[in-house]
Amino acid sequence: MTEHDADPTDRRDQSPTTVPTAAPGQGGDPDGDPARRPAAPDSPQQEARHEDGAQVSTDVSPPGIPEAAIPELVIISGMSGAGRSTAAKCLEDLGWFVVDNLPPALIPTMVELGARSQGNVARIAVVVDVRGRRFFDNLRESLADLETRGVTRRIVFLESSDDALVRRFEGVRRPHPLQGDGRIVDGIAAERELLRELRGDADLVIDTSSLNVHELRAKMDAQFAGEEEPELRATVMSFGFKYGLPVDADLVVDMRFLPNPHWVPELRPFTGLNEEVSAYVFNQPGAKEFLDRYAELLQLIAAGYRR
Repeated sequence: MTEHDADPTDRRDQSPTTVPTAAPGQGGDPDGDPARRPAAPDSPQQEARHEDGAQVSTDVSPPGIPEAAIPELVIISGMSGAGRSTAAKCLEDLGWFVVDNLPPALIPTMVELGARSQGNVARIAVVVDVRGRRFFDNLRESLADLETRGVTRRIVFLESSDDALVRRFEGVRRPHPLQGDGRIVDGIAAERELLRELRGDADLVIDTSSLNVHELRAKMDAQFAGEEEPELRATVMSFGFKYGLPVDADLVVDMRFLPNPHWVPELRPFTGLNEEVSAYVFNQPGAKEFLDRYAELLQLIAAGYRR
């Protein structure tokens, strides 16, 4: 872990833009006669003359992104095997629009599309890595283009020690993307050199050498979830044991200690959503006490799930 984890800062310099102006006797008319120079237009348009002498107004304003709709942008990069996919999934769970392995030259286009989505895509996360090979060289040019358009971006860089990366690649029995005919350590060394400048420009550097998946997610939540607690979703469903347990069930409670209203003739046509069935179940001894105590149990374990 690096000091960037505790205090990520924006390391991009901001400086005023200087607009060059022509000195007297330069620009306009070659002779420097102010009277013969063309008047500057009042708007970002130029006037051109058609062949028949008519004046035609031509808009020469560069295409831009609507300022009020510019989405927030995070670029996720780093060493292969350091946890880029986990970081991306974490942002996706937080409501970000995540694009994996997007060529850097297309990042400005992606941001522009998000700006024109009428607020539907307010936060974009792009995963960029050396899998793009020759496209990766365009990253610095794309970042400069975004800055000229007024797009605020953060770079999250994930790194890990050589030993940890080798263990992870050997664990999944996959070659390093830059390994070629060499060893895994050769691919790691080549990747570090390619990403050296990008790591220096990163706003947040996370060393995952000693982190597991849950700890990495916790670090990403701390940076991007704000003060809101991670949302927990719960689905309550009933089932019959003779059909087997639901394959996606996390908690299963055996409620067969309560009488089944299905065997009450006047209640058989109804479901558990009907008031008559609900009243019958909760009037049984122990039903309300069980529900109250189980709710306390869920509150207890929910705090652990959030951690």
